[in-house]
Amino acid sequence: SSFFIQELLSSSVCLRGLNKPIRTVMTKGVAGIGKTVLTQKFTLDWAEDKANQDIQFTFPFTFRELNVLKEKKYSLVELVHHFFTETKEAGICRFEEFQIVFIFDGLDECRLPLDFHNTEILTDVTESTSVGVLLTNLIRGKLLPSARLWITTRPAAANQIPPQCVDIVTEVRGFTDPQKEDYFRKRFRDQEQASRIISHIKTSRSVHIMCHIPVFCWITATVLEDVLKNTEGGELPKTLTEMFIHFLVVQSKVKTIKYDGGAETDPHWSPESRKMIESLGKLAFEQLQKGNLIFYESDLTECGIDIRTFISSGVNLLAEEQTTSQLSELSKDKENLKYLHQSAVDKALESQQGHLDLFLRFLLGLSLPTNQNLLRGLLTQTGSSSQTNQETVQYIKKKISENLSAERSINLFHCLNELNDRSLVEEIQQSLSSGRLSTDELSPAQWSALVFILLSSEKDLDVFDLKKYSASEEALLRLTNLKWFWFWLSDKVLVTNVIFLIVDHCLYRLSNCNLSERSCEALSSVLSSQSSSLRELDLSNNNLRDSGLKLLSVGLKNPHSKLETLRLSGCLITEEGFASLVSALSSNPSHLRELDLSNNNLQDSGLKLLSFGLESPHCKLETLRSGFEGCASLVSALSSNPSHLRELDLSNNNLQDSGLKLLSFGLESPHCKLETLRLSGCLITEEGCASLVSALSSNPSHLRELDLSYNHPVDSATKLSAALEDPHWRLDTLRYEADQYSISSQVTEER
Repeated sequence: SSFFIQELLSSSVCLRGLNKPIRTVMTKGVAGIGKTVLTQKFTLDWAEDKANQDIQFTFPFTFRELNVLKEKKYSLVELVHHFFTETKEAGICRFEEFQIVFIFDGLDECRLPLDFHNTEILTDVTESTSVGVLLTNLIRGKLLPSARLWITTRPAAANQIPPQCVDIVTEVRGFTDPQKEDYFRKRFRDQEQASRIISHIKTSRSVHIMCHIPVFCWITATVLEDVLKNTEGGELPKTLTEMFIHFLVVQSKVKTIKYDGGAETDPHWSPESRKMIESLGKLAFEQLQKGNLIFYESDLTECGIDIRTFISSGVNLLAEEQTTSQLSELSKDKENLKYLHQSAVDKALESQQGHLDLFLRFLLGLSLPTNQNLLRGLLTQTGSSSQTNQETVQYIKKKISENLSAERSINLFHCLNELNDRSLVEEIQQSLSSGRLSTDELSPAQWSALVFILLSSEKDLDVFDLKKYSASEEALLRLTNLKWFWFWLSDKVLVTNVIFLIVDHCLYRLSNCNLSERSCEALSSVLSSQSSSLRELDLSNNNLRDSGLKLLSVGLKNPHSKLETLRLSGCLITEEGFASLVSALSSNPSHLRELDLSNNNLQDSGLKLLSFGLESPHCKLETLRSGFEGCASLVSALSSNPSHLRELDLSNNNLQDSGLKLLSFGLESPHCKLETLRLSGCLITEEGCASLVSALSSNPSHLRELDLSYNHPVDSATKLSAALEDPHWRLDTLRYEADQYSISSQVTEER
């Protein structure tokens, strides 16, 4: 948020681990996510005296405008005077005595040479040099070290600046799902219309995911508003290709009416507008091939836009160089289109950066008649037919079956979606519905289809139950690795514009799935993900051992982990594994609220370690199920201030009377807030029960549920009956086997 950046750039902020105030902040985010708007909001708040009044000057620059000065020389003072003439008119020639923030927006668009290893050192703000040298020295702190810098960039370009030159990195993640809805409800006054649009967007997962980018929300709102206004009962666009084609049509209409003096009934594409769009299309394609994100006049000149050789030549620009004889063999339009599609698929698969992924999806989407109708008058006859499209579909399926990387496979499924083919996905969905799916027998293509369903489905996202697919470690590792590649993929150029949000599950059911420590490493990365919404993880009855818990604890300690419930019953864990878990429980913050450690070899030494973790002020554990023989160390945890523990399950342990006596000391503490205590099958007799009754008669007792079933309290029923009459007792539920019917029925009814 703007406020957060303001705090970071405040002169008084100094982060832990830094021995000086923050000088340089870098903010990352994909295209259209709101980085530029954020810098503008910061500047506006400062200019209107709403924030950061300790800053005397804020100088916002964009790399786009600085690129134009690539061949010129300026001093820092001259550069500021050039863009902010008021400073020159005021006679300001030195900046050392002022608090200044420089904003450099759009590092990914920079065409200046930023050489942090070989550039000469510059310390004089009045000495002229090239703009690249100027910026390099300013960023690395040699020039005007008192100034503060804020740099924004797409993730892929962030490494242009050495890490040691940046004090802190932030990231703009875009809209969450509730914020997407909020945007559309604010965008449309008619709430019925807003609800219809939101409902429609949710039907297309690819569109819904892209709406985390604010600019795409604006595009979507513009398109759907126009479609609803001008077509009654018409089908709303569902794919990205349809959405962008509609947007192009809308913008063309705006140009015709607003700038050309035309009417709304005029054809969308005049000869002039067609020439303009085709020229821009050529420019975009050639610059995309070069990896350029923005265009300048020099690029237009270098491109030499000439439509008469470009569109109608019949040359496949995505194929290898072809001879005249080869071209003559491709005389039929449908053959040309088939090979164009196949060449585009091959080129996209060869790309390491995925920069042709969206292009491929749009290219294939253009072959559908519905999209061609929207571009009638602009698009030349493609010669597409259902047969050609089906051949393209089969070619894509063949590529998917070749065991491609996860990102390549998923994009090809999006391509099939643009061609309205969902056969592979439907095949897996039918198997899922029938319960016949076994991942042990899936082909690579079917594996990719399954992951695509997990990524794109609107249904059953709350729970991920591994046994639904295959109760095996190989299945988990394959699904987890494929599913979570989107997170690290967000740092790759342009691919982030396809999709980088992950489809997350609140609950992972992985009990009894033959898992080992290998799975823990993968799950640890899941917990460490900034985008993780995993709240509950059940790993009971797997062979995780201490080594597995150590790996898992690394993820639990990560500040991004939001896990609230962890079940590790019967996982062959000993004291060594518990030590790493205790460290995680003591981390700041720890979100864990429920922990099941029953049926492990905890013993007294492990319990002592666990109790240390429970006493930590960062530990928020409310429910603990565990197995041990002694209770002395647990007393301290129950008596700590504050104690968050609300439920304690010690069932089926060799607790005996001596253990219960020790536990009772903790229950007597005024800091103890325990509400549920389960002691079933703990070999407790009348002696232990007496100490418990005494503890629960303390002032006050918060206990609401007590389970003493499967013990041997002999004549304890009388004591319990008397205790129930004590005004300090708050019990709602009592489970007591041996003499339960001797408890007064009147007291039972009252309680």
